[in-house]
Formats: sequence, structure tokens, C-alpha cells
Amino acid sequence: MTAKVLAGALAFGVGLGVTAAFAEYPERPINMVIPYSAGGATDISARSIAEPLGKAVGRPLVMSNITGAGGATGSVAVQNAKPDGYTMLFARVGSHTVNPAMKETLPYTLDDFRFVTVYEINPVACAVRPDSGIESMEDLVALTESEGTSYSSSGVGSMLHLAAVFVLDEFGVSDPLEKATHIPQKGGGEAATAVLNGTVTFICTNTSALASFVANGQLKPLMVTTDEPVPGFDVPSASSLGKPGLKQLVGWTGIAGPRDLPDDIAAKWGDWMAEAAGNETFVEQMTARGSVIEVMSPEDAGAFIQKQYETFRALVDRLGMRIEG
Repeated sequence: MTAKVLAGALAFGVGLGVTAAFAEYPERPINMVIPYSAGGATDISARSIAEPLGKAVGRPLVMSNITGAGGATGSVAVQNAKPDGYTMLFARVGSHTVNPAMKETLPYTLDDFRFVTVYEINPVACAVRPDSGIESMEDLVALTESEGTSYSSSGVGSMLHLAAVFVLDEFGVSDPLEKATHIPQKGGGEAATAVLNGTVTFICTNTSALASFVANGQLKPLMVTTDEPVPGFDVPSASSLGKPGLKQLVGWTGIAGPRDLPDDIAAKWGDWMAEAAGNETFVEQMTARGSVIEVMSPEDAGAFIQKQYETFRALVDRLGMRIEG
């Protein structure tokens, strides 16, 4: 090979190397980890956004349910992944604000993730049986103070567990852990059923979990935590009742990558989600489930999640609610 030909070959090889090194992200399918089982709220949200999001990204999204430990197993898989944008997580309120606030031995912290968006907000409502004699939050608080009440949840340390205590505390119930008895169930459906059959007095959970019971007249809502009206829930907001701090009490779904995810990749995800979440079919599907579609930028998402975590953690520490796990 002549020196001229060799130089040309070397230049071509260097050119290929430079092209590969600076290839436009994404150049291959992206693995999307869903840290909860199929059919749950996170899975439904993730798979509903998958098609419009895939179109916005321009590459296939490989949806993977990696379950266990209340969302921790899938979260750790993303925490330990290379921060190149090819392994991302559908993060949820339970896995990324409730668990870090409530659990002593969680294998990750918020600082281990870079949040690129929150796109779905799930208002929380408190509800009772229509024949309970409780017509308002004032009635519920008065009964809790005078005689004691009980509430159901999907388990110790769950969002529902924290929500009921948070609500009672904000409404001024002295020592809510003593005056309201927590009766955990095996899941959100059983928690709602416990109110229906009179096992417990009330529940505070996502409006989507209560919507059908409220529509059928089986449960009576008392309050929602968002200022925006929630279809089917003709009740006061927490702010209108003088408890604006309860606006922090909402469920949410977002997307996160490992901590060192670069700024330019995070920005692309913000743009993609803004496009995907405007899909009419997606919005209709999620609104029908009681969700509010609200797309946050990477910066706004990180600030929102951090503030919610700090609010929950302060309550947990003040009342001594930390649990092993």
C-alpha cells in the first residue's frame, strides 16, 4: 500500500471514529424500566404514553417491567445503568418521594437520579361511606378528635398511609397516629373496599381509584388536594378549606435517568415529552382515569419532586413514622 493510500485509509478510519463518537442521540432503541407490575397505575401510564413518545423520540422504546421491593428493584437497575440515556425509568410518587421519606434502608436516594419530566398528576381525595354521617372534612376531623376514626391503605409505608396522616395533621388533629387507627390492606382496591364494607371510616387516595365508587354513589368524597376541579368530584379543594399545604399531596408519574445523565439528553427528553403528552388519544385516556396531564421541564420536575420529598420527610420525622425496609 502506498503512503498516499495508507494516509487516506487512516483519515477515513479517523473520520468513522469521530462520526461514531459524536453520533446523534438516540441511535438505537431505549430501554424504559417500569418498576411496578403489569396492570398497575405506573404500567398503564407508561404504556399509554409509549406510542406517542416513541414517535417523538424516533426510536423504539423497549418497555420492561422490573418489579419488586415497592419499586426499588427497577429503580436500582436504572441507578446503576450507564448515564447515556439508553436506560430510563418511569418514576412514581411511591418509589421516589414516599419511599425515600418513609423507609430507613432504601438502596438509593433522590440524588441518584436525574429527573427529565413529570407528566401526569394524580389528585388525592378523601372519601367516606355516604351513610357514615360525615358530610365534610370538618365532620371527619371532629369525629377523629372526639371518638377516633380509622383509615385504610395499600400497606404500611404506602402513599395512602402517608396521605391520611398528612391530611389529619394539616387539619390540626392532635396526635393523628393515635386518634386514627391505620388498617393496611393488600392493595389499593382492597383499601377502597374496606371503606365500602365499613371496616374503616375513611380513605385518602388517588381520585382515579375512587372515581367509579363516587360515580355509583358508593363513596362520598370530602375534599380534593388540587386547586383544579376533578371531573366527578364536586367537593372543595384543600386550598379553599384553608389548607394550601395539601397541594403537595398528589400522585405523579415522571421519567428519570441515572444521576450523571447529561444536560443535552435531559433537554431532549423534555422536548419529547412536551410533544408526546399533547397526543389527543393519550390525554383522553388518562383524563378518563382521573389524571391531570401536566408536563414539567427537567428543572421544574426536579424542583417539584425535591419539595414534595422534603414535605413528606419533615412530616415523617416529626411524627416518628420511619419504617424499616
